[in-house]
Amino acid sequence: MPAKITSPANLLEMVNAYRKSRIILTAHELNIFTILDNSSMSSAALSEKAGTDPRATDRLMNALVAIGLLEKYNSLFTNTSFTSKFLVKTQSSFLGGLSHQVQLWKTWSTLTEAVKQGSSVTIKESIGERDEDWLKSFLAAMHSRSQQAKEVADLLDLSGIKQMLDVGGGSGAFSYAFLRINNDIVSTIFDLPSVVPITQNYIEKEGFSKTVKTLGGDYLKDEFGGKYDLVLVSAVVHINSQEENQLLVNKCSKALNSGGQLVIMDHIMSEDRTEPEIGAIFALNMLVGTEKGDTYTESEIRSWMTNAGLKNIHVKNTQQETYLMIGTK
Repeated sequence: MPAKITSPANLLEMVNAYRKSRIILTAHELNIFTILDNSSMSSAALSEKAGTDPRATDRLMNALVAIGLLEKYNSLFTNTSFTSKFLVKTQSSFLGGLSHQVQLWKTWSTLTEAVKQGSSVTIKESIGERDEDWLKSFLAAMHSRSQQAKEVADLLDLSGIKQMLDVGGGSGAFSYAFLRINNDIVSTIFDLPSVVPITQNYIEKEGFSKTVKTLGGDYLKDEFGGKYDLVLVSAVVHINSQEENQLLVNKCSKALNSGGQLVIMDHIMSEDRTEPEIGAIFALNMLVGTEKGDTYTESEIRSWMTNAGLKNIHVKNTQQETYLMIGTK
């Protein structure tokens, strides 16, 4: 059941939660943790390197100590073991998705106007038209789901899969997880032409240049090419309207071999759209960030699959509060 607010203190704690979020995102934008890597530094010295105001930087760093992301001894600041591992940009474990969270902060600030208007008031161009920095931060955020990709791969029967299509696959995190279980799979990652060069960098970095291909296009307009044993649509349907998703599922079904599977991974809402909590909140993320996006119920997704001629439709849940809807051609 949804958590209940039982006191003004509960409410104010929730209302004020944005403060810590903003502290962390500002520190990330200013490269505080990366500048401090493997060193102890006064706030004045860090301010000089960061090009920021000394007093304001000192107060920011003190707040980072207070919330547990920096340590302070004799007026010198250092990273904690956690920040050294996850918040320093040169580390392989760096949480690069924080740059995308900075972008989300800007769109979420327009929620009131978006509710009045009924769609995003900030997005003036499609994803494919956005600048390279935005695309890179977005794909980094998506790639951070690699652990979830492994879980999804373990939930599916990948035996006998030879060709798969990863629609809107971005960095390719899910394709790599699938291929690590079944190295006979050849995956095609279909994404926007502006995304494909970034995807190719991830493919090379992950060592899958021989078994993962890319195909650029618009999944609502362009052909997917070839026939596939499995089509994965992960974190895509929430970007689209009902009508667009029906078109997409029809195209995915057409691209499947007989007996092939369509796997849709996304938030799946209760029929009254109040659970799970993360999905109800994410629906608003789509409101402020897209023209037509939303989160959808099981019956809605099931209807798209049924209309596309898919059978044996069933649901599997993950530990990340997202679900898999699976249908067979």
